[in-house]
Amino acid sequence: MRIGIVEDEAVWRDKIRDIVEKYCRDKKFSVQVNAYGSGRDFMESPEADLLFLDIELADGEEDGEDGFKIAEKLQESGSRCRVCFLTSHTEMARQGYKVNAFRYIDKKYPEEIGEALGAFFRTKIQERIIYCKDTAGIQIKINLSGLLLVETSGRKLRYLMLDGREHFCEGLISEAAQSLSPFGFFQVQRSYIVNLKYIERVNSREIMLCNGVEIAIGRTHGREFKKAFFRWRMLFDD
Repeated sequence: MRIGIVEDEAVWRDKIRDIVEKYCRDKKFSVQVNAYGSGRDFMESPEADLLFLDIELADGEEDGEDGFKIAEKLQESGSRCRVCFLTSHTEMARQGYKVNAFRYIDKKYPEEIGEALGAFFRTKIQERIIYCKDTAGIQIKINLSGLLLVETSGRKLRYLMLDGREHFCEGLISEAAQSLSPFGFFQVQRSYIVNLKYIERVNSREIMLCNGVEIAIGRTHGREFKKAFFRWRMLFDD
């Protein structure tokens, strides 16, 4: 994972880098952080998954390469880099809709950087597509960020999406649980795998998902579920 910082003021550049590195260190995320004093330096090799970008770069007065221009170039290049704009003038933020900015961070409130990082990692960890064959043998594409749960349905697996769509596919729930576990999913009992992101309420016996569905926690799954759920909350609840 690569995080870039483009800020022409050294004091701010160092401060932002310290905040980013501390957050990732505390959360045990392995990232590469690169800081640049100008947009020109960054654009020589614009490789970043997330970019903290100052809107009002000093070199912009000379060649027009302010933060918005850099974001536009990234967008035009097809880059999937998410951009968090940094500014002391929040009234400028509304211009960022043109480049689909991920966040606008007021420099008066640097604690917002942590919130932006948390939101980014929550999105990134489930930014995956999986494929499975349905009952007709047709390959189905499933976006993990929209997958609410997986349950056994006869000899098939039912993939229930957040928007209510469902797919019935071939497979074993034990194998599905193993392949989904790195992306924030957990098998809470022998018949259900749930997306930890969409758990609304939990107690020692059951969970409730954001759509109101209640699922009992299996006796043999309880201890490991608590560990997985606690770790998820620790990583992504800010």
